[in-house]
Amino acid sequence: MTSAKARAVPMPSNSALTPLYAGAELLDAFAIRLPAEASNDLEVLARFALERQAGWIRALTFARDVVMTPFGVKSSRAVGLAGKAQGQVIGFFPLLSKSATELIVGADDRHLDFRVALQLRADAANGHELLAATVVHCHNRLGRIYLATIAPFHRVIVQASLERAVREMKT
Repeated sequence: MTSAKARAVPMPSNSALTPLYAGAELLDAFAIRLPAEASNDLEVLARFALERQAGWIRALTFARDVVMTPFGVKSSRAVGLAGKAQGQVIGFFPLLSKSATELIVGADDRHLDFRVALQLRADAANGHELLAATVVHCHNRLGRIYLATIAPFHRVIVQASLERAVREMKT
């Protein structure tokens, strides 16, 4: 049996993040077909995608924290703790909003603001897919350098996270 593959898709036009698309330094969206037995609860799906990270992703996040914290950029732990103080987090991402069809996580920092929208939507084959869309706005040179450095990793991580989530749902 072949495993499901995440694929690049257009940015969702029905997202609460749509107003943020203009002027963004990073816009990308990926989707993956969900198995028939997958939950229809968007928060459950988001937790599969964002909380069950592969070891190599955790290692990259740790390296990012070690390298960027001396520049005044919040560590993933700091982002998560600040998010918990304000409400709920998924992984280390503060939960900013949740509706029946879309969940948005993200944070603002001195170098950039980022948002990730997760949507559960019908696919062409009468099934469902999970979509993850990212919007990033940089505030300064540090943000643009940081984003240029991590963008290739970000794309691989998002796709791998979606693929791992689907594999975990099947076990």
